[in-house]
Amino acid sequence: MPGWRRKRIARREPRFARPGAVLDVRLSAGDRPAPAAAGSVRRSSASSRGGSPRNSGGPENKRRRGRSRPARVFYWGVVGCLWLAIAGFGAVLYIGAHLPPIQSLQVPKRPPSIKIAGLDGRVLVTRGDSGLSARLEDLPKYVPQAFIAIEDRRFYEHAGIDPRGVARAALANLLRRGVAQGGSTLTQQLAKNLFLNQERTLTRKAQELVLALWLERNFSKDEILALYLNRIYFGAGAYGIEAAAQRYFGKRARDLSLAEAAMLAGLVKSPSRLAPTRNPHAAEQRAQLVIAAMREQNLIDKSAASLALARPARVLRQTQAGSVNYIADWIMDVLDDLVGFVEDDIVVETSIDPRLQGMAEQAIIEELASKGEKAGVAQAAFVAMTPDGAVRAMVGGRNYAESQFNRAVAAKRQPGSAFKPFVYLTALERGLTPDTVREDKPIALKGWKPENYTREYFGPVTLTQALAMSLNTVAVRLTLEFGPTAVTRTAYRLGIASKLEPNPSIALGTSEVSLIELVSAYAPFANGGSPIIAHVVENVRRIDGTMLYQRTPHDLGQVIDSHYVGMMNAMMQETLISGTGRKADLGGYPAAGKTGTSQDFRDGWFVGYTAHLVAGVWFGNDDNSPTRKMTGSGLPAETWARVMKSAHRGTAAANLPGLSGRGLFPLPDFGRPTQPVASAAPASPATKRGLDHWLIDGLFGRR
Repeated sequence: MPGWRRKRIARREPRFARPGAVLDVRLSAGDRPAPAAAGSVRRSSASSRGGSPRNSGGPENKRRRGRSRPARVFYWGVVGCLWLAIAGFGAVLYIGAHLPPIQSLQVPKRPPSIKIAGLDGRVLVTRGDSGLSARLEDLPKYVPQAFIAIEDRRFYEHAGIDPRGVARAALANLLRRGVAQGGSTLTQQLAKNLFLNQERTLTRKAQELVLALWLERNFSKDEILALYLNRIYFGAGAYGIEAAAQRYFGKRARDLSLAEAAMLAGLVKSPSRLAPTRNPHAAEQRAQLVIAAMREQNLIDKSAASLALARPARVLRQTQAGSVNYIADWIMDVLDDLVGFVEDDIVVETSIDPRLQGMAEQAIIEELASKGEKAGVAQAAFVAMTPDGAVRAMVGGRNYAESQFNRAVAAKRQPGSAFKPFVYLTALERGLTPDTVREDKPIALKGWKPENYTREYFGPVTLTQALAMSLNTVAVRLTLEFGPTAVTRTAYRLGIASKLEPNPSIALGTSEVSLIELVSAYAPFANGGSPIIAHVVENVRRIDGTMLYQRTPHDLGQVIDSHYVGMMNAMMQETLISGTGRKADLGGYPAAGKTGTSQDFRDGWFVGYTAHLVAGVWFGNDDNSPTRKMTGSGLPAETWARVMKSAHRGTAAANLPGLSGRGLFPLPDFGRPTQPVASAAPASPATKRGLDHWLIDGLFGRR
């Protein structure tokens, strides 16, 4: 304990009044704010008492108060710039993270050239890069100047990005309330084509800017311009100015006229829409704008501009069949499976017969033009192949430029009665013959009442007659007799790959299939009973001759006994002689086939064959709308006959497998059906009159 003692201080409580007095808390006049007149006195008093300067109204304080607003603006401006810098730095990091390492960037190798050749070795179409390039020093000055004038007038002044161009485009777009101009430089366009995809996002645009700066740092202006001219797309499958010059004008790029150069420069904005092969008027108008821009920038004189406007470019008439592009697309889809990733220029040798391809395309176009509107159809497809599956011709639609959808391969539609051969083959393989008699009369299945096309019924008929007349009730009865599953198995065995529903309506072709698989499934009838795999690529080789792929024929065995092949050929041959396919008759050349019409007349088919070719044709509408009662026995059969007659001109007649002369079996006389089974009733006079009536007036069953 300390030796001293803390002094004790007595606690004192505050006092507000005398004991017993009442506390007065009312405000006095001195407690209230003074009037304005007395303000100066109070401010002076406050100053003397050391009051706050902010309450002072002196000149110095007024100056301080006047500087406070700019100071605040400056402060927040600095803060805003700091945040913008942080956001920009973050954006750069994000963009950089989604780019390949800049040090590893290099101008990619040009895409390989893929030349697709026909059976005669002639190149039908080229895909990928054409392999042709032009040197900048070999081109007339006005060729690169045309692109600079219309796409990037300050190309030689900026460093890859043109702020003035961006501002000008933004102003134009704002005034027009839409995208009227673009602000991309030639370098940006090249960066996009070399390294990026075509999606239009802010991220891709930012990447484009970064890559444009990289290109400008690593390449000279002339090198960038040369790369641009040799990589840009000009429409119609032409990449690079050399390919475009030959595609549109049939000449080398170094021989282009001013008007031709202006037209090519104008295509860059929208190569598909402005392609002169598709929209010559728009292409010419765009070329005039290019010439005007060149004159405005003094790149050409007045006389040169006037001459170019007076003599506009004329596009070379195209002789290449557009339908070949359907085949090219099909080949490109399977090429990776055959040879893997393609890096070098290659030649794909195909089984396509250019002559037959041209005939098929012409027939489809002309038949649709002359009869399509009346029949209510807008599209068609055609496939022809050898009995062993080598595709000789394929037309996927009426106009490839308008629609690249391949209706011969990708479209699946109801085949109608063209499916019935699988029903009859199933019946033959289970003991029936072409002379077997079945009853043609109305049938009802749980509310479903299939009818013949003419709604006429002929009573007892042979299978040959029923197939030739395409009688629905007989096909349904046979399907019920042996089971829908047996019919679908037969179709699968012959080559149908699409899913088939095993129900009674399968007899009338209600499950959808593609044209090429239906034609493939008919091929065993033409080759003696062997299944086939439709193919178009024979071999693939590099330009130097190195073989990358060569097709090897495969023995797939036998899927139809030769005896039944002969029976089916006899029956389907009769379809062309006296049945629904009479318009497909080849004038004495042995042929067989079957018509098909789907529900509500939506699709018309004819699939047939000779000993040399198997071919099928389909007519219909892409939206699956009904036609004007077009049947397979009309336009499809006529078109098939037109192409096949031309294809067999000069070819020696050859009998179908299993047939000798008119047929393997003595074909029954229509109106007197044979009766190989004891239970079959003889044909009545009414039946005979009905069949004769059908033959005379051309009244057909469901086709």
